[in-house]
Amino acid sequence: MGNDARGTWQANLRASAGTLTPRFWCLAAVTGVAAGIGAIAMMAVLRAVQHAAFSYHTGEYSTAAAAHGDLRRMLVVIGGGIVAGIGGWLIHTRLGGSGGSPTATVWSGRGDLSLPRTLVSGAWSEVVIGLGASLGREAAPQHAGAAFGSWIARRFDLPREQKMLLIACGAGAGVGAVYNVPLAGALFAAELYMGSITLTTVAPALLTASIATAVGWITLPATAVYHVPLLSYPDPAMLGWSLLAGPVIGVAAAGYVRLIAWAGSHRPTGRALLVAPPVAFAILGLASLAYPLLLGNGRDLAQFALTGAGTVATLAALALLKPLLTALCLRSGASGGLFTPTLSLGAVLGALLGHALALVSPGPDVAACAVAGAAAMLAAGMQAPIAAVAFTVELTNTTGASMVAILITVAGAVLVARRLETRSIYSARLPAGTLPEPL
Repeated sequence: MGNDARGTWQANLRASAGTLTPRFWCLAAVTGVAAGIGAIAMMAVLRAVQHAAFSYHTGEYSTAAAAHGDLRRMLVVIGGGIVAGIGGWLIHTRLGGSGGSPTATVWSGRGDLSLPRTLVSGAWSEVVIGLGASLGREAAPQHAGAAFGSWIARRFDLPREQKMLLIACGAGAGVGAVYNVPLAGALFAAELYMGSITLTTVAPALLTASIATAVGWITLPATAVYHVPLLSYPDPAMLGWSLLAGPVIGVAAAGYVRLIAWAGSHRPTGRALLVAPPVAFAILGLASLAYPLLLGNGRDLAQFALTGAGTVATLAALALLKPLLTALCLRSGASGGLFTPTLSLGAVLGALLGHALALVSPGPDVAACAVAGAAAMLAAGMQAPIAAVAFTVELTNTTGASMVAILITVAGAVLVARRLETRSIYSARLPAGTLPEPL
């Protein structure tokens, strides 16, 4: 084509954020350290509240909650609703809001994040989740990392494109640190936030997420979040399941995103913020009397499904109740993430569909179905399939034995979900008009 080696064009070298100078790389490293410290702080708040509520130390939070009896569980969960209501009202009326949305800021390319308000609202979110809210714990460290990136970018007067990249890197670093998933955290920043997996986005995201994860090891676990039995290479039954289950999970993901969108658009305002959360949390508490796994962000629920446990009836009930209660908590005004609730829903659906296939023919490994289902629901729900696969592999320490089945399931889920719903669990929560219309 007439170009010498120095002039050869390569797509992934396109520099959307300009030339990244040594100064930027130093600031990315500082953002990684700050995001790691933020993750440590947020998890310290969460653990302290969980211990105070149910004497929780290690193991499964839902087991600790169930061990204290129905009355204690109901009082704690309703107390969480009261804290959610009062905290939400104070943050919106006294602080002027939660500090801003990192996704809206990066996707729109405008605005800033308030570091003090983000840290306060993040700590409040972890308190509510520690008291049983069916929401994800990753939102607080994710937002904290993004807010640190925004503050550092302002402080050193970075150009707008580099500022947005640093915010995205901080968000991915916060997620990477809290879940010990540096690769997935970096891909989360590049694919979901920046919408571009190029050297310009991935390289700084990898640096920031890796540093944050290493800093997090000071107090946070350095092991995989979920323990999955050794999976065998997919047999014909598993590959057939993947082809069938992917589209089904895609339909479920589209419905889930619409449910989240409805909940986000009907959040209470004014004094209703004081009333709605206690009512919603009381319903959650009542449901947890029969199914303690519904409490918290969904980590225990995912672990339950990923080990192949549960009957068809139990899995069906959990697959129905978890998204409804997550949406209910979000609709009430409580603050939290959707990552783990989405992953746990996918794991439960995968296990349920594995059992369903076994009713009509020799079935695949239920644990493998749960792993693939978790990846597919994450991919379709986030509209970020590459990051979703990386998350699933790192979170479960899954070997390459299940990769083909995971990828087939993810592809089917994303294709179907995208046809039915163009939003993700992140964009669906944003108010109408927050982002410019797509070209």
